[in-house]
Amino acid sequence: MRKSIYPCVASLLTLFCLCATAQTVTPLQGQSPETTQQDIGACQAQAGGSSSASTDSTRSGGRARGAAAGAAAGAAVAGARGRQHEEVYDRVDDDVKQAYRQNQAKDAAVAGAVVGGSRQRQDRRQDRANEAQQNTAVSSAYTSCMQQKGYQVTP
Repeated sequence: MRKSIYPCVASLLTLFCLCATAQTVTPLQGQSPETTQQDIGACQAQAGGSSSASTDSTRSGGRARGAAAGAAAGAAVAGARGRQHEEVYDRVDDDVKQAYRQNQAKDAAVAGAVVGGSRQRQDRRQDRANEAQQNTAVSSAYTSCMQQKGYQVTP
């Protein structure tokens, strides 16, 4: 008895996993379960059903990169401002100059972190929109393929 249940359960699990979008496939031309499985596999391969890995891992560190770029820009701006006023800037103690550059770099780093985080969130939103669009295209291609093979596909 157990030997006859396992292939049935395996077929159901395979069908469930292959139709991850919870679609119901109904044979309209009396296709056998084996033929249905083969057609599902063929249509998924044709539709490109394997979705790409999320790109969130490549979109990390936006705040840190923004802060680093902001700190560098802030220090450069502080140095440039000091060179604009050389006669006064040369008379200031080196520790004061260093503190001024550090404060400017810190303020610019904060702004850079905000901008970097914003860009990172925007990129992630765009990635999710692209992924949703790709999933819709794959689902449409799969449904079209199955309909051409004589199946009714309902969500």
